[in-house]
Amino acid sequence: MLLSSTTFRSLPTLSTCCRRNLFSLPNLSSFSPFESKSKTYHEERVLPYTEKELYAVVADVASYPKFIPFCTGSRIDASALTRAMKSKTVTEAELTVGFMSFQESYISTVTCVPFKSVQAVASSSTPLFTNLSTIWKFQSNSSTRLLSKLSDTPDDPPGPTLVSYDLTYEFANPLHAAASATFFSQVAGMMIKAFEDRCRTVYGPQK
Repeated sequence: MLLSSTTFRSLPTLSTCCRRNLFSLPNLSSFSPFESKSKTYHEERVLPYTEKELYAVVADVASYPKFIPFCTGSRIDASALTRAMKSKTVTEAELTVGFMSFQESYISTVTCVPFKSVQAVASSSTPLFTNLSTIWKFQSNSSTRLLSKLSDTPDDPPGPTLVSYDLTYEFANPLHAAASATFFSQVAGMMIKAFEDRCRTVYGPQK
């Protein structure tokens, strides 16, 4: 079952689009007493959905503003999800995030490997972060592998699926980092919950 997604107009070249900066700070890293270092977050969870179902939700970048905390906008090629469900794709997406007193848009390169992983890496020109990357991986539980071999659809095990989520981020400005560290780590912890809730909306409750 594929997601029904809201389509956004295709961007001719995302790297040239304008970014809104409602609040930004100059680079004061050489003067600030705060250190801005990369932070990491990792979480694993077993969810009662197939790899294909979970992958479809994560790969549907166009729908992120509907359910991802503080994601206020998304622009990506309208055919991105359809292509990502068929073969490996590498696509640019513009995401807008708004939290605390600022809002920023940035470009990410999204790499989708059907039913296995979705990785997003922010462009080096992103004004808010010097480093921002996420990777989702999906793996059927060992207990379901035997069932998949015996089923008529061995490429789509019946679930549950082990989902792993890894986030690495570093703010470009250490003052942003100092002000947002606790808040952003809380948001990171909300991600799998947000996707889990989205799966319930799209596919229904636990099977």
